[in-house]
Amino acid sequence: MKLYIITGCCGSGKSTMKDALATLLDKDKYSCIDSDEVGLNWWDYKGTERESKYKDDTMAKAVEMAGGKDLVFVSCINPQDYIASQEIPECVESTDFIVLCPADEEIVKRLKARPEERGFTSDEVIEPHVGFNRWFRKNRGKFSMFIDNTDKSVDETAKMIEGFIVRG
Repeated sequence: MKLYIITGCCGSGKSTMKDALATLLDKDKYSCIDSDEVGLNWWDYKGTERESKYKDDTMAKAVEMAGGKDLVFVSCINPQDYIASQEIPECVESTDFIVLCPADEEIVKRLKARPEERGFTSDEVIEPHVGFNRWFRKNRGKFSMFIDNTDKSVDETAKMIEGFIVRG
């Protein structure tokens, strides 16, 4: 199985891209799964002796849900954590990181536009996400694909990613 991880900070467009790619990619070859869809809740792990297993369990569940197809997995995964400490299922032959990284101002705008129940209600809450976005930009040359999607449409961005995945 090939694993394509679409990552970026909150507000970068990951879930939107998952939905777009699910309509473009061949459903017999690819499974598009958002980490929010695997049915595991971070708060069930936080503060427990198994807190560090959340990422491993989420990845394992997504791989299981993919049913042997190549997996397009959407998550805020930090590539450093993935490489250094995440347990990767044996069936994963290769991993490509696709980073969505719009301008910081765009991240702020998108997060402030979210419903209040999503929790992005203050600059103090938003700032760490902007900082994570800056980290991706600073390290842009280290990823298989890096997209500044500030001024790109959803369709344009999805077509770029589809091309990358299909060329494989």
